[in-house]
Amino acid sequence: MNNNIYIETYGCQMNFADSEIVTSLLLKEGYLLVRDIDETDFILINTCAIRDNAEQRIRKRLRELRALKRSRPWVKVGILGCMAERLKDQLMAEEDNVSFIVGPDAYRQLPAMLDRIRQGERMAETMLSDSETYDDIEPVRYDSNGITAYISIMRGCQNYCAYCVVPYTRGKERSRDAHSIVNEARTLFEQGYREVTLLGQNVNSYRWKEASSGVEVGFPQLMEMVAEVDPMLRVRFATSHPKDLSDDLLRVMASYPNICHSIHLPVQSGSARMLKLMNRRYTPEWYLDRIDAIRRYLPDCSITTDVIAGFCGETEEDHQATLGMFRRVRYDYAYMFKFSMRPNTYAEKHLQDDVPDDVKTRRLEEIIALQGQIALENNQLEVGKTFTVLVEGESHRSDKQLFGRNSQNKVIVFDRGDIQPGQYVDVRVTRCTAATLIGEIEK
Repeated sequence: MNNNIYIETYGCQMNFADSEIVTSLLLKEGYLLVRDIDETDFILINTCAIRDNAEQRIRKRLRELRALKRSRPWVKVGILGCMAERLKDQLMAEEDNVSFIVGPDAYRQLPAMLDRIRQGERMAETMLSDSETYDDIEPVRYDSNGITAYISIMRGCQNYCAYCVVPYTRGKERSRDAHSIVNEARTLFEQGYREVTLLGQNVNSYRWKEASSGVEVGFPQLMEMVAEVDPMLRVRFATSHPKDLSDDLLRVMASYPNICHSIHLPVQSGSARMLKLMNRRYTPEWYLDRIDAIRRYLPDCSITTDVIAGFCGETEEDHQATLGMFRRVRYDYAYMFKFSMRPNTYAEKHLQDDVPDDVKTRRLEEIIALQGQIALENNQLEVGKTFTVLVEGESHRSDKQLFGRNSQNKVIVFDRGDIQPGQYVDVRVTRCTAATLIGEIEK
């Protein structure tokens, strides 16, 4: 067998960051990352379990790989990540073409596991850790544009929202050494990267204490430390939980020009009753207070969100409250989903998935239509304004155009001229769609 590895990653940016850690661990042991699945004897699939359709995609992919296994029976297929953690026993029993399963906290064991798997063993390791943060691992940015990068600052979650599997697949919250995060950001800047996004299930919960001094670093202090790496390094973060979004953080964001004015603040529902059932631990009034604080400290800040249509027991009145929240906040973008029951969550054990699917679909479509209208109106207000854009690459539609994002995380497309990716350029917006701003370089 060769030492080539091939990785497919599904799900959130945390999963992509984990794949970069896995790659780093395996490359240090002599493995080689390849882009062509036909050149590898080890296929690693990093999975997501947040919604049922994410898991069904993996099941479909495993069926597709059966054909490859028939022609190359020595190839070993492994499942990594959240789905591996949640369905270890089931996957080992039902998917006979899977040779190994590794949960999010067991990646250090992969090299030793692969040595044994070469001999024909099937293995699973999914023990969750209270301390693993991989803070000593320098990720391999194998699928990067060389300009923007993600830095994982913490792992796990203990909010236990009623619908969510993350606490069960990624374990308790634990924060990385702040100095290792700053060093990673500095190294990326020295390598030519010009933007980093700090990642966590709830970044506002970041807490790290230095053992030697006893000094505690919270998320606002960490943002300052990363922002001070260099004024030319843009800093973003995801995701904030509304119950923890502090004025201290907003003051820090307002104080550093290189901290981007963009906040993702999942609302999930505009109904107080639904939020309580979801165990979100805030009210609509609290959420709107946080929105008002953002507008007060950062008047030009973009706000994006997540929302679930058709959660257990949702009435038409609850749905209208969500639509009302969208009209009140006027989000720039939203991730919008129908509720799907996840096994072993509080909702699965204690609530009923009693909203008919056609009702969920209709409510979701109404949210999508409203958000599309709001996004277009928001973007129309940007026409005529000039923004500093970090150029990321060629437009998908034409190699004669480039695209980048402004501080508000809005994509702006413009004629390339002699501009190169990685540069900052001032662009005046001349027109827009609901998803994109179109402009021209300021002379």
